[in-house]
Amino acid sequence: MIKEGVKAIKWFTDNGIPTNCTLCFSAGQAILAAKAGAKYISPFIGRIDDSGWDGMELIGQIANIYDIQGYSTQILAASIRSPNHIIRAAELGAHVVTSPLESILGLLKHPLTDIGLAKFLEDAKK
Repeated sequence: MIKEGVKAIKWFTDNGIPTNCTLCFSAGQAILAAKAGAKYISPFIGRIDDSGWDGMELIGQIANIYDIQGYSTQILAASIRSPNHIIRAAELGAHVVTSPLESILGLLKHPLTDIGLAKFLEDAKK
C-alpha cells in the first residue's frame, strides 16, 4: 500500500492479473486499492490491535464502505491472532483470512463438544 503499489494494482488489473494489496491499515487505503481494482485488500488486524487500535473496527468500516460503493474487492483479514479474530472478521464482512493453523484448529474446540464426545464414546462402549 504505497503510491507505486496502487499504480501497479491498476496496471495488473488492466492486464487481467488479480492482485492482493497488503499492509492496509486504514479505510482510506482500502478505498484506493478498490478504486485501482485490487481483487483483495489485506488489513493487518493483529498489527492494528498491537498498536492500540481496533483491527475489527477497520474490517467493519471497510466492509461497510465497499457495500455502499459497490466495490468488488474482497476483504482478506490478515495477521490473525486467534479463533475469535476469524469469527469476528467473518461477522464483520471479511471474505477470506490468512491465519496460523492453531487459530483455525481453535475453531473446532468447544467444551460442550468435548463433553458430548466423551458421553457418546462411553455410551458406545455399553
